[in-house]
Amino acid sequence: MLRFLFFRLLRAAVTIVMVVSFAFVVLRLSGDPAQIIMGADAPPEAVDAFRAAWGLDQPLWRQYFHYFGAILSGDLGRSMRDGRDAILLVVERIPATLALTLPALAIKLGLGIPAGVYAALHRNSWADRLVMLLAVAGFTVPSFVLGLLLVLLFAVQLGWLPSGGQESWRHGILPMLTLGIGGAAVLARFTRSAMLEVLGQPYIRTASAKGVPWRAVVWGHALPNAAIPTVTIVGFMVGSLIAGAVVVESVFSWPGVGRLLVVAVANRDLAVVQCVLLLVAATMVTANLVVDLLYGLLDPRLRNQPRAAGAH
Repeated sequence: MLRFLFFRLLRAAVTIVMVVSFAFVVLRLSGDPAQIIMGADAPPEAVDAFRAAWGLDQPLWRQYFHYFGAILSGDLGRSMRDGRDAILLVVERIPATLALTLPALAIKLGLGIPAGVYAALHRNSWADRLVMLLAVAGFTVPSFVLGLLLVLLFAVQLGWLPSGGQESWRHGILPMLTLGIGGAAVLARFTRSAMLEVLGQPYIRTASAKGVPWRAVVWGHALPNAAIPTVTIVGFMVGSLIAGAVVVESVFSWPGVGRLLVVAVANRDLAVVQCVLLLVAATMVTANLVVDLLYGLLDPRLRNQPRAAGAH
């Protein structure tokens, strides 16, 4: 088990380093922050002074090693816009993002898993076809299109809900639904496929032939085994709570981390962008690590895979 955990932690660390390195290079090759922040009419002397103050006049490799050294010492940089610590700007937005994404996650789980299980247990029925039709529709429609459609229906036509902002709990309903419906559709499809695969296994037929009640077969055998592939999708959804809210927060003017990222990218506020991307990478890697550990608990054979590979 320790060897299993060691390899997963090593892979997680390498993934975070690769993501942060890629973001560092792309951000600095995509445009000059000094020109964007200072403006096109700024004197060349002021632009050069800005570059020197923020270390942008240094070679890229030197900036890279300075950035990683600062991360290891706990310094994630300061915003080029107002001089505040980037981590403080991000932390201030996290509660708003969680207030949106956690209920959306509950919608995904509460709708997607039961719908997928029901469709699998009633395969080829009208209910199965209806669930899959809605799942395909929810999966294929982009989140910003779905959000605009919900605004058009519930805010413009019916006038039941506000179209954006964060003044009250009613402002969060449409963005929560936008995030939740798409994820529920994905989860329903994967849950149905996992259940159908398990229901076709010989041990399910054997249990039924022995006279085990069908409810006990489903709850005691089918669902636990179908949970293994479904855990992967749920883990990805948990890991992408912040990243998945970028578009939706922009559509609904929700003041969360996702909207902060969009504004920071437009302004080339490097430290803020890098801090958000580091948070997203750490969240997704942590979620994948938890999924790997859950795999080891659900299927103990997976714990021995690294050891078996080493033995050969």
